[in-house]
This record gives sequence, structure tokens and C-alpha cells, in this order.
Amino acid sequence: MAKKSYPESFAHPCYWLTWLGIGAMKASAYLPWCAKLWLGRGLGELAWRFGKRRRHITDTNLKLCFPEWSEAERARQVRKTFHANGIGIFETATGWCRDPEHMRDRVTFKGQEHMERAMAQGKGALIVGIHFSTLDLGGALHSLFFPADVVYRPHDNPLFERFMTRARNGIFGTAIDRHDLRGVVRRIKSGHGVWYSPDQDFGREVSVFAPFFGIDAASIKLTAKIARMTGAPVMPLMFHRNPDNRTYTLEYLPALDNFPSGDDVADATRINAFIEGAIRKHPEQYLWLHRRFKTRPEKTDPSLY
Repeated sequence: MAKKSYPESFAHPCYWLTWLGIGAMKASAYLPWCAKLWLGRGLGELAWRFGKRRRHITDTNLKLCFPEWSEAERARQVRKTFHANGIGIFETATGWCRDPEHMRDRVTFKGQEHMERAMAQGKGALIVGIHFSTLDLGGALHSLFFPADVVYRPHDNPLFERFMTRARNGIFGTAIDRHDLRGVVRRIKSGHGVWYSPDQDFGREVSVFAPFFGIDAASIKLTAKIARMTGAPVMPLMFHRNPDNRTYTLEYLPALDNFPSGDDVADATRINAFIEGAIRKHPEQYLWLHRRFKTRPEKTDPSLY
């Protein structure tokens, strides 16, 4: 399929809805916190009611990963997932459009000593994040304590891509295209921490199959590859919204020892185990709307979706 072309001028009518969306995000970042929660849940509820395809994907993921849940519990968690991701849109707007200093009293930072120890080695660090609904707000709050670059997927809409990249560059040192491996390695070797999230299905070519919630899932080899190329410590990072829905916890775990091991499957299994453990603590905040098990171990295996 040919890539869609866009006019050069962002004043073109095809961008008017994008401009409206950007304006809405900027305005929503300054709403009272209770309004963000209320609107976020409402947006999530609408997506749950009318997003049949994504609801099916979420339900399938939870059925695969939490087989011990009853149908009623799983249905409740599906709905909570949509609500959490709706709130996540307003958290993202807050992270992108406001100075994170105004959130300092809302975040508890744990394990700071692990990151300090890693950065003191002078080799930079590879920070392993997770696709929770709080991801971009987590990046903004992380910047209160440590600088970091971020690996991201460019947006197809060039106007929103410009807005998103400028916002992330304001939070992080540099926003790096996920395909720019040299850029990632160069920043780490310069002593920077680089944050990326390896918990999505990027296809067979760049993955090995490793257990995730007991299911062989396509798991990218990039974490071990970057660690091997740079010698940098790999730092697991957890970030979540607390049950009060007003405060957050950002926690570093100790750097992974003996990583990479030289065994891509074993290394991917360790990363998946960390991610799974974090998800089990706050399952509704994870991005279950993504087809995590899209790529099957054998090409002839039937789709799980």
C-alpha cells in the first residue's frame, strides 16, 4: 500500500481536525484534576460501548492472560481498561503540555539509588518501560529526577507527529525514531539514559518467541542487542497511577545482572517476566487494546483474535 501523501502546508483543510485535536489536548492539560478523571472515564466508556473491535481484542488478551478470572470479572476488567486508557489521554496531554513541576507533589519516586548507581558507571542506561496508559505522563515525571531520551513510533499524520515530537523533546533530551538503532546506541554511548518499551508485537523478523503470561509471544530482541552493543546497564522501570487516582508511583528496580546472557530467548523471557509482574499489580492500566499475541510461533497457527 502506498504511503498517504500530505500537502506541504499545515493550513490545508485536511489538517483542521488535527489542529482541533491539538488545541483540545492543550486545553485539557489545564483542567482541574477531577475534571480530567471524569472526562477520561467518560471517553473510555464511549470507546468501550462503541469500540467493538478493540473490546474484543482486550477481552481476548485478558482471557488468555488471566484464565483464572470468571467471565464477570473479566468483563469488569475490560471496562476498567477502557476507562484507564481514557484517563490516559488526559494524562498524556498533561505530560506533553504542562511543566512537570506542577505534578511533583503527586509522584512518589522509589529505587532512585539504583538509577544513580547505574548512571555513575558512565555507560549510560537502557531504561525498560511498559505500555501503561500512564506512559507519557511517566516520562514527564521521570524528567523531574533524571534526564532521559525516548524511543518512539512516529505518527502517520505529519502535523500530529510534529506536535508529539516537540512535546516529547521538551520532556526528554531527544525523541528517537524506533528504527534509528544507531541513534539509540550513540545516545547511550554518550552517557545518556534512553527509555523504550519492548512489550509490543513488532513481528516475526525482529523477535523470538518467549513466554508472556504463559503464552509464547513474539518478543523483540532489541533489548539484549542494545545492551550488547553499548555495555549499558538495563534498568527496569515501573510507573502506575495509585488507587486514589490522584497520585503516582515511579519505581526503579536494580539493573538486570548477567544481561545480556547470549541467549536471546532467555533474555526476552527475563524482560517479559518483569513486564508481566508489573502488569499483574495494575492490570487495568495496561494497553490491552493492542494485539499482543498477533504473531504466532508458526505461520500456520490460527489467529487468537
